[in-house]
Amino acid sequence: MPALRVARPYQPGTGNWVEILILYLAQTTSGVASWHVPGLERVGIMFPTYYRQLAQAAFAYPAIDNHAHPILTEQHRDAFPFEGVYSEAVGTALTDDSVHTLACYRSAFQLAKLYGLKSGEDDWEAVKKKRASLDYAQLCKTCMQPSGIQCILIDDGLSGDHDLAEGYRWHDQFTFSPTKRIVRIEVEAENMLLDLAHSIPYEVDSSTVSKLLVTFSHDFEARIVTCANDNEVVGFKSIACYRTGLDISTSGAKEDVENSLLEAWTQYRETGGFRLKHKALNDHLVRVVLRTAGQYKKPGFGDNDITLTKSSPAHMQPVLKVFPETTFVLLHAGYPYTRDAGYLTAVYNNVYLDFGQIFPNLSADGQRAVVKQILELSPTNKILWSSTHTGFYKKADPELFSADACWWPETYYLGSVQSRQVLYDVIAGKHSTTITLMFTHQVFADSIRREELTEGQAAAIVEKMLFHNSNRVYGLGLTPKLDIIM
Repeated sequence: MPALRVARPYQPGTGNWVEILILYLAQTTSGVASWHVPGLERVGIMFPTYYRQLAQAAFAYPAIDNHAHPILTEQHRDAFPFEGVYSEAVGTALTDDSVHTLACYRSAFQLAKLYGLKSGEDDWEAVKKKRASLDYAQLCKTCMQPSGIQCILIDDGLSGDHDLAEGYRWHDQFTFSPTKRIVRIEVEAENMLLDLAHSIPYEVDSSTVSKLLVTFSHDFEARIVTCANDNEVVGFKSIACYRTGLDISTSGAKEDVENSLLEAWTQYRETGGFRLKHKALNDHLVRVVLRTAGQYKKPGFGDNDITLTKSSPAHMQPVLKVFPETTFVLLHAGYPYTRDAGYLTAVYNNVYLDFGQIFPNLSADGQRAVVKQILELSPTNKILWSSTHTGFYKKADPELFSADACWWPETYYLGSVQSRQVLYDVIAGKHSTTITLMFTHQVFADSIRREELTEGQAAAIVEKMLFHNSNRVYGLGLTPKLDIIM
């Protein structure tokens, strides 16, 4: 059976798409030389013509990162423990325990290869030591260049910590197409309330809170409309899930919203800031945005973070029905409620599913299992890729956390390389510790071999998930840059 030949020599660190494939094969082969790449003696795989089209789609097709976060500035490159790149844990659970997870071992192996460490130097401490020695600008370029990301959609609402990270347009230097914004509605609301606190000429109490709500609601809606008319903004995001739960009410009593606003104002008096976690008020804000998002055809995101009991996207069914003109993107594969999320994408035409976060949080087998669950029922034209890993970091106030903190350039790299590996594995139905043409160790039934899918269909599914679905949903109008990973 023929081996794949590459026209030019392979050189580590060049961003060659073959490099990503080789990194993948290095983890899954026993070293049997059968795939020829000039400049590389033993790759360790026979690469069948039958799967070549699928592999090119998985490992070389450009991607639109439909939900990402900004990278830390050079000044703050070490502001948070680097273990947050693969784990949501905090404190000693992060620094002492997470390093013993399969996600850490795999990330360490891949980053060691990326940084050019020698065999045997792929433990986590060696990776951190090497990273600390690297020039930051070059580190960012090294991580971003081989990712194959053509366009990034960035949620830059970091709850007051935006000064730690670069602005969204800074990321344009790494992409072929301009970066766009996703507006985090709770942060917009908190900033507006802070402005009101400094400008209103009256004391807020039970007798005046109704007046404040009218002013705030009017200003907030006007701000959302302004964002909706901004060509730089492609969508809105709510973090209601981990603030107050996904069981968002489709209507609310004015008195309840006023009481919630008064609670938020009392918090401001005590702390000097606003953190909106008052259910009636939060739900009110979400409803305002959903109406506007539907009117202006801007997708709305549902963040699927913890508390577990209120994190299943199934809680959103009433809202999905009430706002049929609004496009909903369920984030993070709905994990750990992936099947719930998949079901919603199948039965509601306005629901789409992002499958970020699981890279690199989960083990490789865990990632494959989640992608399999997504593909069980979800229409493949409604699945969107993102690199986002949900990292949590503890702030000065021990009660405050910030989610979706994709602070590190390595997150983009790991998110891309791991998701591409998993897509090839799952759709080809292959997973082997000693790779052969027979692909004898399978994740699930070999859809291509059993003629459940043609290879062309499988490749088209991957291309949709990586690029075309996001391009359509957000109205980006981009043409895929097919030589983005060469």
